[in-house]
Amino acid sequence: MKVSYFPGCTLKNKAKDLDLYAYKSAEALGITLEEIENWQCCGGVFTTAKNEIATKLSSVRALKEAFVKEQPLVTVCSACHNVIKQTNYTMQNDKEFADKANRYMNEENGCFGEAQVYHYLEMLRDLVGFDTLKEKVVNPLSSKKIAPYYGCLLLRPNSVMKMDDPENPTIMEDFIKALGASPVIFAKRNECCGGYVSVESPELAKKNSIGVVQNAKANGADMIITACPLCKYNLEKNGADIPVVYITEILAEALGVKEDTNE
Repeated sequence: MKVSYFPGCTLKNKAKDLDLYAYKSAEALGITLEEIENWQCCGGVFTTAKNEIATKLSSVRALKEAFVKEQPLVTVCSACHNVIKQTNYTMQNDKEFADKANRYMNEENGCFGEAQVYHYLEMLRDLVGFDTLKEKVVNPLSSKKIAPYYGCLLLRPNSVMKMDDPENPTIMEDFIKALGASPVIFAKRNECCGGYVSVESPELAKKNSIGVVQNAKANGADMIITACPLCKYNLEKNGADIPVVYITEILAEALGVKEDTNE
């Protein structure tokens, strides 16, 4: 199966290994990631101002390309996913915005929110299936107690993201179980790490990050996994004393393809 792939800026610059893990893991599961041609930064945050069109055009172009190719659009960064999925929803439900966006791009037959958008985790759950993933695991992570950290962007706003219950999600826990590990439920798993205020208020960012890590540890975790590069950076920067691992890295390890990333 082929899918259109939007990697995002971080995985193409500071975290190239995590991007390669995404490719290798998808390949092992029978999925080919076809990178969107000439993609640009998603903008990093979805601007809610109705007259702000320009910062969303990168997402509109990516959505249009995936739709034309009749492929689902897969993202691996929760920030990119949030921006692209919200843009797709706005194109579906706000005709004035959609008309303006398509005029910006000089598109007579433009994009109107027809694309299907999946986060990499949704791809694993809905297109591959966690049962199939479990069968493909060659290195079960049976000794690991892993805390799934959702952060604030992956599940919200629920009316648009529609990935899981924003208060009591299970998608990352089910992912962990498929890899053979034990998920650790902790209270701060859907709370913000403070990444977006790390420049304006580094003290608050540090307080939030430490709170997340300590809460995970207090519930028995020996590792945290995340689907957000900013969360991973922020937790590590602020002194996480247990490993903070990106979902594609832990997946590659379980599938036995992690060593191939040095090719």
